[in-house]
Amino acid sequence: MTRTGPFVRLVAFTVAVFVVMTLLAGSDRFLTTANFQSIAFQLPELALLSFAMMLSMLTGGIDLSIVSIANLSSIVAAMTMVRIAHGDAGAGASAIAAGIGAGLCTGLACGAVNGCLVAFVRVPSILVTLGTLQLFTGLALVLTGGQAIVGLPDAFQWLGNGTFLAIPVPLWLCLGAATVMAMLVNRTVFGVEARLVGTNPIAAWFAALPVRSVLVRTYVTTALIASVTGILMVSRANSAKADYGSSYLLQSILVVVLAGVNPAGGSARVLGVGIAVFALELLSSGFGMMRLTSFATELAWGAFLLLVMVINSVLERRG
Repeated sequence: MTRTGPFVRLVAFTVAVFVVMTLLAGSDRFLTTANFQSIAFQLPELALLSFAMMLSMLTGGIDLSIVSIANLSSIVAAMTMVRIAHGDAGAGASAIAAGIGAGLCTGLACGAVNGCLVAFVRVPSILVTLGTLQLFTGLALVLTGGQAIVGLPDAFQWLGNGTFLAIPVPLWLCLGAATVMAMLVNRTVFGVEARLVGTNPIAAWFAALPVRSVLVRTYVTTALIASVTGILMVSRANSAKADYGSSYLLQSILVVVLAGVNPAGGSARVLGVGIAVFALELLSSGFGMMRLTSFATELAWGAFLLLVMVINSVLERRG
């Protein structure tokens, strides 16, 4: 089977979702500027987390802690802003800059924990990140007591809700991140090394590749992307809480599998991830217009994930 096979299936799937959702939800509601504007604001959060998941899978691993890192980072950022602003919602750039810096540093620290455990202790990534998922979520709950943090500076909301040249600011950030990710994966030494580690880790060791360094940098990068996502989430919601975006973990895994990323490692396609995110946002928007419950939506995500994996596995064996 050629490398273009999964990509062609992905494009066909996206077109099919677009047509079906238009018919089921009604073109008068689905094909509107307001609907696509809403998608443009919501898409970047899932896209960024999917880029992080893609990078971890490129090395043959997985990062199940990305949503908990996003939430912990957003909580630290929000607490920093509120403390500096002292309840003044009109506080200026200093509080915002300090909050964003604190959130990013939190993400880097979380990524270093994941990376060191995977690279040096050699615990499988699925076990490490499953454990740190609970750890980081627990830290977030301890910091907040399960309550939402509010009272953020007014200007901070522009990052998640503003527009620039009539295009949502989060979408600009997402497009920039996609460009950087494409260059990182395809045009840098790190990207090549990550791909080789994912393709054959034993051969990478014997080839004297810096496998430990690659793994640490991978999980630090995925955590950094997750922390950026968390900052966008708190800006769009104007509050921070430990359980925001809980459905994003399953969706991000679905996105990368749908995009044709090999869970065993060695291959990744940023454009495919972007198209897969758009397809799922179309699906989510259509579900919302049909007023499906959150339980039915979760059931649909799980069914799609299994279906895509089965189809890809069958076609690969035939190829």
